[in-house]
Amino acid sequence: MTNFHDTWRLGDLTVNRLGLGAMRLTGMPWDERPKSREDAITVLRRAIELGVNHIDTASFYFTPRRSANELIATALQPYPEDLVLTTKVGAGRSRDGEFSFARPDQLRGQVEENIRQLGLDHLDVVNLRWGAAMGKEPGSVADHFGALAELREAGLIRHLGISNVVADQLTEALSIAPVVCVQNRYGLTDREDDALLDLCGELGVAFVPFFAVTTSIPGAAPGAVRGEAEVAKVAAAHDATSAQIRLAWTLHRGAHVLAIPGTGDPGHLAENVAAGGLRLSEEELALLDGVGRG
Repeated sequence: MTNFHDTWRLGDLTVNRLGLGAMRLTGMPWDERPKSREDAITVLRRAIELGVNHIDTASFYFTPRRSANELIATALQPYPEDLVLTTKVGAGRSRDGEFSFARPDQLRGQVEENIRQLGLDHLDVVNLRWGAAMGKEPGSVADHFGALAELREAGLIRHLGISNVVADQLTEALSIAPVVCVQNRYGLTDREDDALLDLCGELGVAFVPFFAVTTSIPGAAPGAVRGEAEVAKVAAAHDATSAQIRLAWTLHRGAHVLAIPGTGDPGHLAENVAAGGLRLSEEELALLDGVGRG
């Protein structure tokens, strides 16, 4: 069963606009106790049943007890024919959780690691994750993106994307190889990339926000606590949760905007998927836009 009908094409791959982010499957550092492996596998299998065919993951999504890629491979192999697995390279993590960023000559190893963990012979979509752990960084992406373009030509990658970038970096990447998606932090009260979102629409590139519904993690999405009353008002009108309204607002930003909310909870998964069927009125959108731009 599916509660959403809109699709978008990542190159030659068609995905439903509401997908699943895999980061929370393994649990987060602030969780009181480790996530249940059984719940994670249930979430993945239930997502497929609900019509999700786009899952965002990475080899650096892991805890000492869990790996998102391993959970995906265990739960979903043999993979459905229409399932698109998007991963990212450039960033990496040591076993103690410290982030590092790869040189261009190290990207092939990261790509091959994702291929092994997911049990594939190539990756559907690979994003170059640029910049610092949270913030963006200036500079040329040419050497790194060029290295991924070579791996695409070699058949290890089907399509390329780019993450945590500014407009000039997207333009530079497009001069090297086709870009099917941009994955940046963005949400109702985190609107720094409004112009980049619009540019992606003009170029026919998917814009894929992360942290689109984050409201409870200090510093994860600046300004996220604004607009609680307005969001709650719209939610009440639709018998929905505030998170569902934030997701619905995200999808209303453009036909090229995809959503990849993460969860390790089967109940939250069902709520997220249902948000794809919410249709907000012009008045509701105007109210929410006022919050976001405030």
